[in-house]
Formats: sequence, structure tokens, C-alpha cells
Amino acid sequence: MKKTLYKSFLPYLMIAVALISGCVKEEEPIIPEVIPEATEVNSFIWNGLSDYYLWNSQVAGLTNSKYANKDSLNAFLNTYTDPQELFTSLLYKYEEVDKWSFLVDDSKEIDDWISGTSKTMGYDLRLVRLDNAGNLLGYVRYVFKNSPAEKAGLKRGDLFMKVNDLQLTINNYETLLFATDNYKLGFASITNDVIAPSDRTVTMTAIEMQENPINKDTIFVFDNQKIGYLVYNGFNSDFDIQLNDVFKKFKDANIDRLILDLRYNGGGSVQSSIYLASMIYGTDVTKVFAKAKYNSGLQSYMVSEYGLASLNDNFTTYIDKTDKNPVTTINTLNLNKIHIIVSDNTASASEMLINGLRPYMNVTVVGINTNGKYTGSMTVRDWNERGTVNPNHKWAMQPIVVRFTNSREDPDFIDGLTPSIVAREFSEDGITTDELTNILPFGDRNEKLLSAALADIAGIPVIAKTVKSAQIRFRKVADSRDFKPFANEMYINPEKFRKLKSE
Repeated sequence: MKKTLYKSFLPYLMIAVALISGCVKEEEPIIPEVIPEATEVNSFIWNGLSDYYLWNSQVAGLTNSKYANKDSLNAFLNTYTDPQELFTSLLYKYEEVDKWSFLVDDSKEIDDWISGTSKTMGYDLRLVRLDNAGNLLGYVRYVFKNSPAEKAGLKRGDLFMKVNDLQLTINNYETLLFATDNYKLGFASITNDVIAPSDRTVTMTAIEMQENPINKDTIFVFDNQKIGYLVYNGFNSDFDIQLNDVFKKFKDANIDRLILDLRYNGGGSVQSSIYLASMIYGTDVTKVFAKAKYNSGLQSYMVSEYGLASLNDNFTTYIDKTDKNPVTTINTLNLNKIHIIVSDNTASASEMLINGLRPYMNVTVVGINTNGKYTGSMTVRDWNERGTVNPNHKWAMQPIVVRFTNSREDPDFIDGLTPSIVAREFSEDGITTDELTNILPFGDRNEKLLSAALADIAGIPVIAKTVKSAQIRFRKVADSRDFKPFANEMYINPEKFRKLKSE
């Protein structure tokens, strides 16, 4: 009965609803919200990290599926008005895991870093704290060739306390040393463990210059063996030919042993590391020096485009042609053993060199644990499909895109490479006055780290020396590298990935 009544009533109900609806004003159609296009810089940052970043799959802002929709992506990118803030938000565990990726608003900054060019006085320094009042002492670790510092007579081991007649302190050293292009440096001396200003001063003006990473090379006889010694402070491709010339000198002299000093080498060009490895060990192009691993998308692209071999960097017989260098045959020593001096400043391409040589030769590492930088970066600019850089802005980034292992695929050296022989340039808990007065020149056979390497070559056990416990230890405050952008980076050539932009 209820069903019958319902059915009979339904037509009248529908008519009533229709009549009522006709009396209501028609609603305006809903217009979808228009999402403004993201800025070119923000789009460049997101797209570049999405394509190339090593840890892209572990960053929510790069993997969220809704960003496949252009409006959703634009809405997300538009929440950032500061490109640096966006970039940092898209890094994997920023400053915990990824301590190295960076962004600049002018790509020239990256170009200058890669070429080793900067405005500088031309010396590397470290500052230590003298007392509880915050007074500081500085010492020179090394001097660049053909720099204002070299011309002013600065040498490794020089001590200084004053700049423009002002005592260096914890509060003024950044302004006095790193924020001016001209200053007077006042030196210091140590007598009977007392540190005091001396009468010696020099005035220097910073210049724009390119640091030559080949700081010293020499050959000497020790223990009836001809020893080649090289201080190499950075893997700079502009000096690959000059480095090769050093090895020609070593080769022509028929050296028996090589000591490579990388204590201040923070890295640089991966390709230069391959060249140096080939100069040391050999030019067998069938042997793998290093293996690369990229993010899954980039890895698949490399394999499909160039094959599995593209993930390997092999030893090589020649230095490639560049704008500055001709094709050049590598001068190789074909060594089966080497001593390499390191410190906690030894990083990235230096560690790659050590790790890559280990499967093939006896590598004796002298010093302390290295820095622990096993990843490589790449310069990413705002390229279009034709490989042309967007002229509307100058932003560029240097994200981590690859991690390297050696041919044995040994585990990552996150905590640095452990030395074969522990030897310290200075005490572990600070530098003493005795040590400050005995910072010897590179190549001096009594210099602590070199003497440790030579002792091992002579078969003499190396015992880490301790200093008198009564001596005051001055602790590090800062050094030049703290104010040198990207000091511990290594980088790869982006050319082989350029096609990916149009995929």
C-alpha cells in the first residue's frame, strides 16, 4: 500500500520541485582557479633536482605524484619567494646527509670555483685561540705561487697576531682578514714558550688570481732510493698538462718511489683524479678506476643511452682536448706502491684517488682519517631542449648527483679513509708552542708527515709522538677553508647528461 501511494504521489512531487526551481535565480557557473606560472628560477630548481639529484627519490617535494599536474606543481612552487629556501627544502636531510649541494644566483661563482680563481692575498692560514680573553694567533700553512703573499715574502710556518696594528680576536678576525682587499699583517715570534708580536710587518693587496694546485715537486735521494715528492692541493683541470709535465720529470729521472702530499687537497675535478691515477699506476684502459651510481632515472638513462660501461671510469692513456689543453699522452710511472700523505682536509677527489688505486697497488696512507666525501656534484644551469642556457637569469646549482666506489665496490667511506700509518702534523687536542715553532717547509725531510713516510720507506717503525703534557695547547678557531666556498667538492662534466633535458 505504501509503495502504491509513493508511486502515485511521485509525479506531483516532481512537478512541484520543478515549479519551485523555476522561481530560484540561476547560479553563476564555477570558474576553475587560475594558478599562476611559477617563476623561471623556481621551475629550474625543481626540474633540475628532479632530473639529476642523487637522493631525489627520498625527498617528498620531488616525489609527490600530484606534482605531475602542472597546476599543483605551480601552486607548490609559488609558496616560495626565496629560491634558496626552495632549494634547501628539496635537499635530502640538509646538513646531516647532504652537506654539499649548493645554489648560487650568479653562475660565474661556480665557474670561478672550478677554475680555482678568486680575489686573494694568496696564502692558506689557520687561526688558534691564545687565551680566554679571545686573542688569536695565526700561522701560514702554505703560500700560492706568484701571489701577493709570495711576493711579500710569506712562508709556510710564519706566525702573525695583528692586522692593521690591531690584535686579532675572536670578534674581529672575520672583518680584518676576510672582508678587506688590503691590509698590513703584523708577525709574531716565540721565545721560551712566550708568544709576542715581532717588528716584522708586510702590506698586501688582494688580486684576482688562479691558484696553481701544484705547490711543490722535487726529487731527492733517501735510503739509496730516488724519491719523487709532490704537494698537490686541488684537482684543477686547467693544470692537468702541467701535472703531466711533473710526471714526465719523475719518469725521466727514473724515480723509485713516489710520495704524494694531499694533506690540504679538498678535491675538484673527477676527470683530473682519473688522469692522476693513470700517471701513477698505468694506462690500461680495460681496468676500472671508479664506478658511478646515479639516481634510478639517471642511471637508467645512462645505461639505455650508452650501455653499462658508461657507469665505469677507467684508467686512460691521454688527457682529453679542452679549450685550454690539447690532446696529450699521459706520462705514467707504472708504480706498484705509493705513499700518500693526508689529513682531515683531504676530501672528495683525493679520497677517490686513494680508493681507486687500492685494488691495484700498495697504497700506504700517512696521516689521520680523511674527510669522508664520497659523492660528486655537477653544475646544472637552466638549459632548454637545445642545450642553450636561459638568458633571463644567472642562477645555477651544484647538486650532488653521483656517488663513487672503486672497482671492488668497497663500502662508502662516510667516516673518511683510515690511514695505514697514524701521524699528526699537530697534537690531536690542539697545537703547542713547540709545534708552532717547527712548522717546516714542504719537502724538508724532518717535516712530521714527510718524515713518517720516509721512515716507513726505510723500514723504520713509525710511532706517533706525544708532546709534553705541561705544554699549553692552542685550539683551532678557523682556517681559510671555512671562508672558501665549496672547499671539499668534487665535480663531473655535465655534457653527457645534456640530452636528458629533451627526453
